[in-house]
Amino acid sequence: MTEWTLAAANDAVAAAVGDRDMVVWGADRRTYAEVGDRSRRLAGHLVARGLGLHRERAGLERWECGQSPVALIMANRPEYLEAMYASFRARAVPFNVNHQYRPHEIRALLEAIGAEAVIYQRQLAAVVGEAVAGLDLVLIDIDDGSGAEPVAGAVDYERAVEAGGPASLPEPQGDDLYMVCTGGTTGAPKGVLWRQADIFHAAMGGPEAATAEALGTTAVANTEGRWFAAPPLMHAAAQWTAFAGLHTGATVVLHDDTQRFDAGAILRVAEAERISLISVVGDAYARPLVEELRRRSYDLSSLGTIGIGGAVTSEEHKLALLELIPHVMIVDGYGASETGGMAFGARTTASKAAGFAPGAGAVVLSADRRRLLDPGDDEVGWTARRGRVPLGYLGDPEATATTFPVIDGERFAVPGDRATLGEDGAITVLGRDSMVVNTGGEKVFVEEVEEVLRGHAAVADALVVGRPCDRFGQEVVGVVQLRPGATATAAELREFCAGSLARFKAPRAIAYVDTIGRHPSGKPDYRWARDAAASAEQV
Repeated sequence: MTEWTLAAANDAVAAAVGDRDMVVWGADRRTYAEVGDRSRRLAGHLVARGLGLHRERAGLERWECGQSPVALIMANRPEYLEAMYASFRARAVPFNVNHQYRPHEIRALLEAIGAEAVIYQRQLAAVVGEAVAGLDLVLIDIDDGSGAEPVAGAVDYERAVEAGGPASLPEPQGDDLYMVCTGGTTGAPKGVLWRQADIFHAAMGGPEAATAEALGTTAVANTEGRWFAAPPLMHAAAQWTAFAGLHTGATVVLHDDTQRFDAGAILRVAEAERISLISVVGDAYARPLVEELRRRSYDLSSLGTIGIGGAVTSEEHKLALLELIPHVMIVDGYGASETGGMAFGARTTASKAAGFAPGAGAVVLSADRRRLLDPGDDEVGWTARRGRVPLGYLGDPEATATTFPVIDGERFAVPGDRATLGEDGAITVLGRDSMVVNTGGEKVFVEEVEEVLRGHAAVADALVVGRPCDRFGQEVVGVVQLRPGATATAAELREFCAGSLARFKAPRAIAYVDTIGRHPSGKPDYRWARDAAASAEQV
């Protein structure tokens, strides 16, 4: 069986549809052939600067990296994907850095990962310059027209591409790493280490029986595939959308995430570029899209699929999207940086998925993590994936052993979500175990309560957390953003939740805020929510 690398998959597609637009960002359009040539040239520059393979995988522990880490600090733009492919071709490892981090946060991550190079856009030069002061790094600067001064010692990106030339490059291997940094719901970012041969299949749409001929044939036939990765590429979900599209020969359109999220701008791009698939992150994206679609109409006749993942999307907004775009299919994806895509649920106006249908390798482990649950087992277990899973967390053998345990000689990935397995094999995800509120001995999964709260007519957005309570140990607290001009008392919101949930799950206190705190990806900021909950109004 072929051990695919991401560069080899891209080459197979480019050989078939080299003249097709590969990536579109505003007026910037680059073909598969152009990106292939430019990424090879940039790879030549990286190799000439001493970046690449240091130790083969066979001589390393699961949590070790034997390749040069290359930090990518930029917003969505074609160079993001180009730089990733260039790093892969040089047998280096690109990794994502949140471009909204402050200098001390960037420096901490660079040092934790052991970065050897940084590719950044010039608008961020002041922040990057402070972060890398005194570090011995290869610096490559993308002139983004901002007029800022580059970091001292940085090489201009276009000159690096030009200087790279048709150099002799190493041959990437399936064991070469793909790394994504994830902070999860708490803690400092961790580098999740995937073999490229595994991530290609586990999260990037690569068929298990893929051949170069088959990838090329699929690409040639995919004449109308135009995938819109609306979230930032600095997050795994957007990267996976982009690569999955590229592996089918689709044109990937990127949203300019240097600007505040604008549903109208997203829909105008979808209309103008004849988008066939768009990926969004939970209610943070779905709600404003629904509101904009109710304000005015857009020609979305080309749109066939809305992919949802990364955060919970309420039933209200899924139904609204189906009402407003009745020909579309909504595909709910469940997964994590530690698992890839694990399960999916699809719905149209004519059909509705019940729970998630497990993908390849998706299982539910028992609460003690010693056995697999059988369909219909009433135990609340753990979502897990077997087979193609990450090697581990960079530099952390203990966390590697916990999240990627070996059970009966087989490696699993356990992201930390509790779930049940229905009689039909459907997985019902209850929520992150770290976000369970234990109130009076009863366990409450916050996402379940959040979905109900968001269904109240006066509520624009909501998060749910626990806070200490003398009587129950912890109590459930709702952090609520009301719609403009709307009102709802804490008692009213508690009774509303109690109408759909067991009363012990209904919030005992409500904190009202102007805007719910979310990360740039749209995921909830639960640290912020816990601070907000301190001032919650008791029911």
